[in-house]
Amino acid sequence: MLKHRARAVMLLIIAAAIGYFVYASEQSGSSKQFHLGLDLSGGTHLVYKADISKLATTDISDSMISLRDVVENRVNQFGVSEPLVQTEQAAALSSKESAYKLIVELPGVTDAEEAARSIGATPSLEFKLVTADAMRSFQASLTEFASTSEQQAAYMELFKSTGLNGSMVARTNLEFNTTTNQPIVGLVFTNEGRDLFAKITKENIGNYLGIFLDGKDISVPVIRDAILDGKGQISGAFTIDEAKRLVRDLNYGALPVPITLISTQTIGPSLGQVAVSGGIKAGIIAFIIIAIFLIIWYRLPGFIAVIALACYIALNLAIFKIGVSPALLVIVLFFGILSMTWHKGFLFGIPISYILLMLVPGALNPVTLTATGIAAFILSIGMAVDANILIFERMKEELARGKGIWESMHEGFDRAWLSIRDSNTSSIITGIILYTFGSTAVITGFALVFVVGVVVSMFTAITASRLLLFAVAPAKTSRLTTFLISNGFIKLKTKH
Repeated sequence: MLKHRARAVMLLIIAAAIGYFVYASEQSGSSKQFHLGLDLSGGTHLVYKADISKLATTDISDSMISLRDVVENRVNQFGVSEPLVQTEQAAALSSKESAYKLIVELPGVTDAEEAARSIGATPSLEFKLVTADAMRSFQASLTEFASTSEQQAAYMELFKSTGLNGSMVARTNLEFNTTTNQPIVGLVFTNEGRDLFAKITKENIGNYLGIFLDGKDISVPVIRDAILDGKGQISGAFTIDEAKRLVRDLNYGALPVPITLISTQTIGPSLGQVAVSGGIKAGIIAFIIIAIFLIIWYRLPGFIAVIALACYIALNLAIFKIGVSPALLVIVLFFGILSMTWHKGFLFGIPISYILLMLVPGALNPVTLTATGIAAFILSIGMAVDANILIFERMKEELARGKGIWESMHEGFDRAWLSIRDSNTSSIITGIILYTFGSTAVITGFALVFVVGVVVSMFTAITASRLLLFAVAPAKTSRLTTFLISNGFIKLKTKH
């Protein structure tokens, strides 16, 4: 009895510590706050159609991977916390041209138009030459043009392509003019670009080198000296934001696959807060109703089950914060030690459940909670007591046969374990399949929380309930103690 009570106290202390961690880590500034999905935190959801009509079938996979990487690099420049960029292949019945999509989720970003522009932008940077004589001749004939459009067309015809363009730029940097403090864009050319830039500047001293972005001249400096180090500057009349955007777009170049925006969804943070508040309220109501039923119908074991259910909720919430794998490893080791004297089948089931969960992709990461994930968690609260009900009903049968309290509890846990293990293992396998083949965050979010809930319930419903029940259950059998341990209204025999 003393051994059971010591273990029960240890369990309650650890559960309380975990509960405090869940509460304290939600304070502002903590790095362990819940990771909320786009539907809860608010943000922008963009879906693009990838045009692969000009790609060979063998190049499609690599091109889509390159597209994802380029867009991911662009998105990372937004400073968004935990953006999601992924490609998706539609069902086989779809046509080739519409079979591939790019999905981008940007939590906290509500300007969908700017986000779409930044993701799909493909800046065109060109360097063109115009001789000093041609420029002087043009300036002398300005009064001869009948309209501004004719003047602009004649001006553009002055510039001749040099072959130097944005594809030969290795990287760009935001810099500031040391005299005017105006933002400028610093260029570093590739080896090919450096050699061509050096040749152009060496052979055209005194001429003009026009820098064109998306067909518009943004700077037309005079070449004063040969530039041999492969570095240059774009000093248009930029604001800081414009210069930053140009640096970002030039750094990550053109998209390897043309994309077209086909769907935009913006979710305000207030809507996500409503979903979170509703989920919390539903969870509290579900817990209270389940607790009342357990205590009324199962009495003392029901009260113990409520405590185990509270441990289950605390453990789940902690796992959502710190990640599936490290959290469950701690649980496995802790409850493995506590259960060393228990049924060998239970000890075998602990590592099996853990190994099955590790098959879930992304199990090493904190769980991102979505609206469907919250729904799965609330559903799992009810499912978490299934094992307890099986055990308690089995205990009732043993008590009805006239067995003692402790003997009935041992038989209840031992005989119910195989059914609990098999049903939960089947649920875990189903959840893993659902997660693996789910094509949307709605499905995968539900599946991951469901699997985590099933695995954790195998620990709390069996170990926590067993520890606590054996710590408080009376050893002697009487009508009062039998009433407290039994359930329902069946007439029981007592052992004298």
